[in-house]
Amino acid sequence: MSKVILAGVAALGLAALGGFALSQTAQAQATDGPGPNLVIEVAGAANGTVTIDLLPDVAPLHVAQITALAKEGAYDDVVFHRVIDGFMAQTGDVQFGKGGVTGQSGMGGSSLPDIPAEFSDVSFDRGVVGMARSQDPNSANSQFFIMFAPGEFLNGQYTVVGRVISGMDVVDAIQRGEPPSAADRMVKVTVAE
Repeated sequence: MSKVILAGVAALGLAALGGFALSQTAQAQATDGPGPNLVIEVAGAANGTVTIDLLPDVAPLHVAQITALAKEGAYDDVVFHRVIDGFMAQTGDVQFGKGGVTGQSGMGGSSLPDIPAEFSDVSFDRGVVGMARSQDPNSANSQFFIMFAPGEFLNGQYTVVGRVISGMDVVDAIQRGEPPSAADRMVKVTVAE
């Protein structure tokens, strides 16, 4: 009889330990996101790290392009060239956005081809990341923006590629302006898979 009770207590202990492990896994996923994650070191008025959980199930072509550019270091030293208070912070011009704001910052892309739109039902809420584009819905390339506040009017017009899962306080501190007088920049951008 005591062996049965002991076995029951051991099983209960293992179940509790398993539950704890599952709880820790759920917490890690809530913090880290399923990935891939874009990890951005920001410097300027804002200093710190922003982690974006990319959504390959929502926008596979866009996520593939962003991760390819990040892995080759194309986003390193690129400025936030358009930052509108209460709306969004835009960056990612790997052609004209390196080192500082110029008259052409925000007009460029990358050497990779433009990407066809991948619209979804994911809403542009605070912290959501979307791809910038010209008037042509199929013209997204390397630039992206992070929402300061909800912007439902963008739904179905721009491709959602991810959401900020940590560092929104850093995003909030980015210098405003079109362009900012002293632009913040992405010092280093990496991909955590």
